[in-house]
Amino acid sequence: MPSTDTISDMLTRIRNACMVQHETTVVPFNKMNRNIARVLKEEGFIDSYEEVGEGLKKQVLISLRYQGRNRKPIIKKLQRVSRPGLRVYSNHKELPRVLGGIGIAIVSTSSGIMTDREARKRRIGGEVLCYVW
Repeated sequence: MPSTDTISDMLTRIRNACMVQHETTVVPFNKMNRNIARVLKEEGFIDSYEEVGEGLKKQVLISLRYQGRNRKPIIKKLQRVSRPGLRVYSNHKELPRVLGGIGIAIVSTSSGIMTDREARKRRIGGEVLCYVW
């Protein structure tokens, strides 16, 4: 049975792929997943992402990043905040600072999906989707 929470599914796939040091992982395509991947790339958590396939078989291929000879994952933790059963909204003044600014919160705003830093700068709030560090 397909997952009803596609964001949690995406985060879990990335988390699992990082744990076993895969180069890439594939997540089902939707605009939300693509935009979250875009933010992760802009913030340097992943190398790249691309849309593969077409129609209903379309997917997002995410290339993961590692550091050093031991290949430690750049992404230490992915934590879902707002979920279908409990939505978490925040105005721009109350947006959380993840680990004092080391990590990012990905926020869904009326102007699209962006980091907490960018949302604070633009003075817009929204739904806090997840934390990444």
